[in-house]
Order: sequence, then C-alpha cells, then structure tokens
Amino acid sequence: MGNRDNVLITGFAQLPRGTTLYERNKIIGVVLVINTKTEIIEDAEFTFVADLTNYYLSDLIKGYDLKKGIQPLTDVIKKHCLLPSQGAIIQAVRSAWDRYHESITNI
Repeated sequence: MGNRDNVLITGFAQLPRGTTLYERNKIIGVVLVINTKTEIIEDAEFTFVADLTNYYLSDLIKGYDLKKGIQPLTDVIKKHCLLPSQGAIIQAVRSAWDRYHESITNI
C-alpha cells in the first residue's frame, strides 16, 4: 500500500437525524486509497462503530475502477447497503470522489 502512485482521499457526510449513529457521531467518514495510475480503489475504511459494517462496506467498494464514473458505484451501494444511513454513505463516497477529481490535475 506504500505505493507512490497511491493517494489518500477522505469524504464526509452528515448522518440522518433520529438514528443511533447520528446521536453518537453526527457524521460518517470514508477514507480511500486510490491508485492514480489505474484509478482503482485499493483500500477503503469507514468510520462506523461496528466492525462488520466497516468490513462489509470496504469490501464492497475495494477494487472499483473510478474510470467507470461514480454512478455505478453508488448503484452498488444502493443495492447492497440497506441501512438508514445509506444516503450518508453515498454522500461521503461522492465527497471523496469529488475531492479526488478536483485534485487529480495536481497529482
């Protein structure tokens, strides 16, 4: 993972009010390791409290090719992540995607 072609990107989103997660954390974060040459997500981590949630989501998006665009990735999350925080997860991933594309010209 110490590859010089990799970048570390984060994204954040507010959790839905009225959920246990909101009362505890208020926001959800995602950290992505992206290979700038291949544009593949090599690793991912979420800031959920439950390890199983983090593992499942990370496994779901690792290996995704960002050259395909963000929509197929959000479709996968919608299909396989049936949580009240689904929208926040998608927003955090989209925020990381946006940050990556804004900075890609500087890499």
